Amino acid sequence: MLTLTSLGGAGTVTGSKHLLEHDGRRILVDCGLFQGLKNLRELNWAKLPVDPASIDAVVLTHAHLDHSGYLPKLVRDGFRGPIVSTRATREVAELILKDSGHLQEKDAEYANRKGFSKHKPALPLYGLRDAERAMEFFSPVATHTPIDLAAGARLTLRRAGHILGAATAEIEWGGRRVVFSGDLGRYDDPVMVDPELVPQADYLVVESTYGNRLHERSDPTESLGQVIERTTARGGSVIIPAFAIGRAQSLLYHLWRLKQAGRLGLIPVYLDSPMAIDATALLHAYREDHRLPPEVCEAVCAVATYTRDVEDSKAIMTNTVPKVIISASGMATGGRVLHHLKSLGPDRRNTIVISGFQAAGTRGRALADGARELKIHGQWVPMQAEVADLPMLSAHADADEILRWLGGFERPPRETFIVHGEASASEALRVRIDRDLGWQASVPLQGQVFEL
Repeated sequence: MLTLTSLGGAGTVTGSKHLLEHDGRRILVDCGLFQGLKNLRELNWAKLPVDPASIDAVVLTHAHLDHSGYLPKLVRDGFRGPIVSTRATREVAELILKDSGHLQEKDAEYANRKGFSKHKPALPLYGLRDAERAMEFFSPVATHTPIDLAAGARLTLRRAGHILGAATAEIEWGGRRVVFSGDLGRYDDPVMVDPELVPQADYLVVESTYGNRLHERSDPTESLGQVIERTTARGGSVIIPAFAIGRAQSLLYHLWRLKQAGRLGLIPVYLDSPMAIDATALLHAYREDHRLPPEVCEAVCAVATYTRDVEDSKAIMTNTVPKVIISASGMATGGRVLHHLKSLGPDRRNTIVISGFQAAGTRGRALADGARELKIHGQWVPMQAEVADLPMLSAHADADEILRWLGGFERPPRETFIVHGEASASEALRVRIDRDLGWQASVPLQGQVFEL
């Protein structure tokens, strides 16, 4: 018997962990951290419902923290199987996981030094060494090439177009073909390739981040340009919390287009995220995952001043010249962007750009919902800056684009499981799948077991 259980990513956008079991063997698809709301984040500290040592393999669709961020703890708690991904995902995961371990250690140290944590002492979920240890278990594979997993399972990865290395996962096991969408990218994106179609599935697990929304079809370059122009005209700066992988590189592309059109003038652009800088360099190594010709890729990567050192980052904040700052993290849950928000947020002349999905319980979501103060490093900081939400910059497929991808299957799956979405988004997508495609679809609860 083959069963599917979502240990995370069901009823929420974060913490993706989908468990396949057959004849006592186990394969985990994605292994992400819960983010956002406190009750979700606390789940990261809870004991996993299955023994990590009993998991035979992990399949990683892509490297974003909500899909990969629990791997160091999984390994520390006993997992010893292969972590299978695309080659690009392995490279990106190394950046993200090491950064995550390092930041958790630094955040715990800062909280202990400043004394604002309720925990005495504050401890990281895992550290840098745990992340380095997890990387030892990666086993990267090529797309479109079926490979053998545990106990007769067979895996095929195809490009999903979300970020570098992102893939859909098709697993044949126990006479069943189960497909996991991972996170689907946009169609006709100027940087990333389209998500590739998957012809067949007996069962499908599909994301629903924007299952209840449609992205604006306006030109993202123009929308971003208007924000920058009106902000700098009043003497302000633009701060963009951005995911270091994917979003930061797309923003550089749009800024390059603005520069080509003569609309940036002498306004300096800073990429203030060591991880984003390293990820940008990967564009040159994995050209098959994006659309940029070599010469454009070079120009895009050169549009910003890169700031690796802490002192250079601090210098940005002391400089009063109007500027554009791209900094992680994308939902303002940590990283250097918090220091920029503390510095620039209280000034009405400045603008904070929301450039992607913001999970419930994050500072980014609070800003998008109109919050006028944020708790940062134990202090409440007023947010008087303009907040500009530009959803057309999103790297996630919207509801229509998800339906377009679903339309590529040659026949309906027996069942479609809708995950990786807030409750309203998942339910809205279920209704659309039923109405527009006539497919059987359901929204799993966390821990619910399905016989396939």
